[in-house]
Amino acid sequence: MPRPRKFRDADVIAAARETFTHQGFGGTTLDDLTTATGLGKQSLYNAFGGKRELYLRALTDSAAEAVTVVDAALNHSGATPLERIRAHLLKLAIAFSGTNSEADLLTKATVERAGHDSEVAHSALHTFERLEQSYRQCIVDAQEHGEIPAGSDPDALAALFLALTRGMEVLGSAGVGRVQLTAVAMTSLDLVATADPGTVQP
Repeated sequence: MPRPRKFRDADVIAAARETFTHQGFGGTTLDDLTTATGLGKQSLYNAFGGKRELYLRALTDSAAEAVTVVDAALNHSGATPLERIRAHLLKLAIAFSGTNSEADLLTKATVERAGHDSEVAHSALHTFERLEQSYRQCIVDAQEHGEIPAGSDPDALAALFLALTRGMEVLGSAGVGRVQLTAVAMTSLDLVATADPGTVQP
């Protein structure tokens, strides 16, 4: 008699995350999830508790990846802080303008569910706060290197970069091209680097 197939939680969550990203929470059925993950309905319930619970696990996975990507981009050595931010924005402009580009689950969940699901809202807010912290530290480092005016408010600039990158993601998923996204990113960065500190105070 064949042994039952073993499923790794990480694989199931990854498959569910891809499905939720493409179809949204409302557009994903339990049948979609069983097809994507290879689990039967009862097994899915037993292991994860159902559609919404699996959605929250997939959202947590997406959020953790978002933080990891930004931290890696802004903390590597061999470049000045402003050069790291610039390279990060250029890479995002390329990634978000790809042929099959679409917003990740974190962004989609925020738009689709945060307004009426407190757990989604809390998860998204916590992740955005962590992303802001990463941008803020790099901005402070850039100020210490003389690349950004010392009088500029790092909290305000961190929030600006968070809004900029999330906005670029949404624009890219709507079909805005690489040239336009790059122009948006570089114009914003140039304004931050040369602005009168009084214009970037909260």
